[in-house]
Amino acid sequence: MKKIVVTGGAGFIGSHLCDSLIKNGFKVICVDNLITGKKDNVAQYEGREEFTFIKADVAKDKLDLKEINYIFHLASPASPADFSKFPLKIALTNSVGTLNMLKLAKKHGAKFLLASTSEIYGDPKEHPQKETYWGNVNSFGPRSCYDESKRFAETLTYIFLHEENIDARIVRIFNTYGPRMREDDGRAVSNFVTQALKNKQIEVYGDGAQTRSFCYVSDMVKGIKKAMFAKKTRGEIFNLGNSEEYKVIDLAEKIKKRVNSKSKIVFRPLPLDDPERRRPDISKAKKVLRWEPKVSVDEGLRKTIEYYRSLKKN
Repeated sequence: MKKIVVTGGAGFIGSHLCDSLIKNGFKVICVDNLITGKKDNVAQYEGREEFTFIKADVAKDKLDLKEINYIFHLASPASPADFSKFPLKIALTNSVGTLNMLKLAKKHGAKFLLASTSEIYGDPKEHPQKETYWGNVNSFGPRSCYDESKRFAETLTYIFLHEENIDARIVRIFNTYGPRMREDDGRAVSNFVTQALKNKQIEVYGDGAQTRSFCYVSDMVKGIKKAMFAKKTRGEIFNLGNSEEYKVIDLAEKIKKRVNSKSKIVFRPLPLDDPERRRPDISKAKKVLRWEPKVSVDEGLRKTIEYYRSLKKN
């Protein structure tokens, strides 16, 4: 049974990835410091031979592991709400933590995948964004702890790929949503759904004309796995996300309607450096990985709203 390390494995996307890998017959070692992840997300595997949970900080703690075949490096708080709470932890996780995971990959001869982000494109001047776009990022601002440390993580991956000859690839994850998103995640879908369910004001930042794309978590997990396991992905970068583009105000109205909420939509000041437009060009993932999202936004929202409703009952 091949062994896989998933850092950030108790988080939103990480826990769904653990689910899928275990179903595929892998032994999964989930590493998480539980700053934003929840052990409840992987509690169903407690005591099972094919799953090990290690509470550890990849930037500080040494992992004494044997016979690792793959490393999916997803560790890092990733929501805008976290940027002001954990700026130094985010910066160190994506820099020192990535360095440590790359060293671990080299030691074990393991294939490595870095979960990067669409945030490396900043407030893009190219639309939609291709993997070849270098970005428009502020290195000295409230989002830089995440944006710039992810860019540095990509640089470290490049160095280890070429200087240490490890088998590495990068995925740039665009907005992803679904069950297990924290209620206080601070992103559009989680904010709007929780506010609508409670009949609270639905807070839209700016005038709502800014755009985002929204990929359901099961589609994202399939893309991440294909980037690791497909042939000829060494040294490649892939955008993973939904290429459908939504205005934020349209998403708020859609969610309000689906929830049948009495909430009023209100407008708040736009956060500093918040991107105006964000949509991935996924033509490379379609061609090389034979991957594209299958779950519609309507279907994904239905499942996500059901999840948040279940939290209210518990």
